[in-house]
Amino acid sequence: MTAARRWTALGVLTLAVLLISIDATVLGLALPHLTEDLRPTATEVLWIGDAYSFVLAGLLVTMGTLGDRIGRKKLLLIGAVGFGLASIPAAYAPTAGVLIAARVLLGVAGATLMPSTLSLIRNIFTDPKQRSLAIGIWGSAASAGAAVGPLVGGLLLDHFWWGSVFLINIPVMVLLVVIGAKVLPESRDPHPGRWDLPSVGLSMVGVVGVVYAIKEIAAYGPAQPFAWIAGVAGAVALVLFGRRQKQLESPLVDLRLFANARFSGAVLADLLTIVGLTAVAFFVSQFFQLVQGYSPLQAGLREIPAVAAAAVGALCAGRLAAALSPRVVVPAALAMVGLGLAGIVVLTANTPYLQIAVIMVVLGLGAGVSTTVTADLILSSVRKEKAGAASAVSEMAYELGTALGIALLGTILTAVYRAQIVVPAGADPITAGDSVGGALSEAAHLPAAMGAALAASARTAFVSGLQLAAGFGAVLLLVAAVAAWFMLGRPGQESVDEPELAEITER
Repeated sequence: MTAARRWTALGVLTLAVLLISIDATVLGLALPHLTEDLRPTATEVLWIGDAYSFVLAGLLVTMGTLGDRIGRKKLLLIGAVGFGLASIPAAYAPTAGVLIAARVLLGVAGATLMPSTLSLIRNIFTDPKQRSLAIGIWGSAASAGAAVGPLVGGLLLDHFWWGSVFLINIPVMVLLVVIGAKVLPESRDPHPGRWDLPSVGLSMVGVVGVVYAIKEIAAYGPAQPFAWIAGVAGAVALVLFGRRQKQLESPLVDLRLFANARFSGAVLADLLTIVGLTAVAFFVSQFFQLVQGYSPLQAGLREIPAVAAAAVGALCAGRLAAALSPRVVVPAALAMVGLGLAGIVVLTANTPYLQIAVIMVVLGLGAGVSTTVTADLILSSVRKEKAGAASAVSEMAYELGTALGIALLGTILTAVYRAQIVVPAGADPITAGDSVGGALSEAAHLPAAMGAALAASARTAFVSGLQLAAGFGAVLLLVAAVAAWFMLGRPGQESVDEPELAEITER
């Protein structure tokens, strides 16, 4: 494969990641518009937002291993066609039910795209230095999509209806299929073994159950019996999945990889980095909008330093790891994420934007470096024939990190908010005490002095909760940095393409 074709193939793969990343952010901007048009119930609103992520998370392992068997290029192109086709009913959905069904189909297609892109990179770029750079470009595309999403969404919603945010998928997917069919090489595991359907079912039930429980309990508190039932069922399914993998000659995920401290350390570092990054993407966005009074588009613009820094960190990660070793780079990057979270601890309602931007740059740089190096470590820990399964593990760390970030830090923020807010007599204590958004909505219907007092109390309580949640996250990331130092091996020792690691997956 020529160098020109190799880098053209990378451009096609990053195009898919860029679009999926944009898709993940534009829906938040479109939600108020489609809510006004489709009149969904509160439950339907939740499923419009969550159906995609639940299905995608549940199918990552399945699709990653399916690509190893039928061919990663084939699966990627099928997924791209499916993503484009599913975007049409999403854009023109006449009811909330149709939109939810379309989001489910988008989740299925998205689950084929993400592990396929990363596993193809593993097979296209066999040189470790080139692969590190390629993964850095791949990671920077994901970061760029997070930044571009609010801008694209804002422009579309200013001129068109809410469905236009889904239609942007179609021309990009057409381009991906046309060019990808020509330049992408096919790759698969020549000896994949039997595809175990019970393992597929257990992995789906396990991941969806656990992710659903984490999100529901984080959003509505621990008094959610169905969420606990789903979580327990998911945990049991994952235990059974793990036991079954040990018994199979050709498991979907070779759990013996986790016995290697470096592989486990890379997965853990990846997951906890996303926990920290979630704090910025989710909670700082609320801070900009609900505390400092910016519009969603203005808030998105103010988050660009974090994603731009993450893109720069991703591009520099390979050279840093080669020069200093992953054992030095990953802990340092985790420490940077922790320091960025520590900077959020000192935020107040009147903190100037320049100070916030510096905090986001530090956090973004650390996250970009960490996620890129850990993704490279995870991929290079297996033979290239098993790249799909390894890619699924990497993507799963991202999904679980996102859910855990919102759950752990969100629970702390909500608990502090509810403990500190002062609701004046005459205001609805349930609405005002539930969230800062609810309090501000309630304040708008109260007499001026009473409303101002409630709004001020809600903002103060939210900032206090944000500070404590960020402090907890900072400690978690700094502890993770220490753990990564011990788990990633001795200084100067290469962590990629090691024969002893590759032999783990030999049959």
